[in-house]
Amino acid sequence: MFSLNKKRRQILGIIILMVVTSVVTFAATTSVIFGWDFLRPQTAIYFNPKEINPENIAKFNRVRSILKNSFYESVDEDVLLEGAISGMADSLKDPYTVYLTREQMSDFMEKSKGSFYGIGVLVTMDKDGLLTVVETYEDTPAKKAGIMHGDKITKVDGEDVTVIKDINVIVSKIKGEKGTKVKLTVYRSSENRFIDFEIIRDKIKSTNIESKVLENDIGYIRLIEFDSEIAAYFNEHLDKLLGNGIKGLIIDVRNNPGGSYDQVIKVADRLLPEGVIVSVKDRYGEEVFEKSDARELDMPIVVLVNGNSASASEILAGSIKDHNKGILVGTRTFGKGLVQSLIELEDGSGIKVTIARYYTPSGVCIHGLGIDPDVEVELPEEYRNIHITQIPEGQDVQMEKAISIVREEIEKRQ
Repeated sequence: MFSLNKKRRQILGIIILMVVTSVVTFAATTSVIFGWDFLRPQTAIYFNPKEINPENIAKFNRVRSILKNSFYESVDEDVLLEGAISGMADSLKDPYTVYLTREQMSDFMEKSKGSFYGIGVLVTMDKDGLLTVVETYEDTPAKKAGIMHGDKITKVDGEDVTVIKDINVIVSKIKGEKGTKVKLTVYRSSENRFIDFEIIRDKIKSTNIESKVLENDIGYIRLIEFDSEIAAYFNEHLDKLLGNGIKGLIIDVRNNPGGSYDQVIKVADRLLPEGVIVSVKDRYGEEVFEKSDARELDMPIVVLVNGNSASASEILAGSIKDHNKGILVGTRTFGKGLVQSLIELEDGSGIKVTIARYYTPSGVCIHGLGIDPDVEVELPEEYRNIHITQIPEGQDVQMEKAISIVREEIEKRQ
């Protein structure tokens, strides 16, 4: 019995020796052919072979090799990979889906809080994909330099930005350290010329809401942008107006490019009766409804809109219109009916991706269409290329019509 076990151990030892020898021989051979890197742990990107053309994998590796070995300067492969990640987002041809580097993500989050270092402009992308100034804040570098409403920003520090379709990427180039200079080239259509500006950046505190009491006890609230704090400020301003005895309200979202989805829901909830504010539907048909409670503002409401009223502004205007809670005055809105989600990645970068379409309470997706006002009023030609705040008192025909409608509605209730 003992001799049998000894024999078995000898046979097992021979087998182990053969296996070890084979492994060592394989390692030595592969190291000669491929180098020792072959034996190190490898990082891979996996694709479903049923969903991708193998030729594209080969092409990717071929282009990567060409750039790595033939480019006239040394190439950082992490830079190549990050560029590929950005390219994936760009390939969807959706201007609202974009990869954000760590720096761009930081700038985006900073801007959403309402304070940042920059020049002091509110901008939007027009329908031609050009970054357009919709407002210059008071007492800011941009205002002092002469930047005007309607200016199209075409270059930043000499770089052509008309080919960049994401607003956050361009904004991140305009912003920078306090006291540093940024050179802008703008096209001013009213003068049919390009103008160069050199502006020194400063700390900007954007005030995205204004309010006052107009004649005949009419309250006025202008929402400039839906930043991360606007709902609380809206409630404060509205409460103050109510305390002053207003009997009707004008909400001005002209030139408001949108902003926070969550914040506009809270603003609409303060105004609307119980019911649907907006719904969003994703690619799988799953629909989520945002609803208001029973509390509502019981007074005549007019909402001022124009072609630069977009996104969150359209959610507010559309919900008020569909609930017959107020009257829309002005011109057709921009027509952005898509919802984005901002996802922060592990290294501090991020991806902003369009995840759904949104629908007004009546079930209409206004993307590419906009919302028609109940009462269409065009500004006179001489005031179409200046900001609404620069229109002389009494000459803003949209505002005058809004005041007239609210006054009539107040009288009906008396």
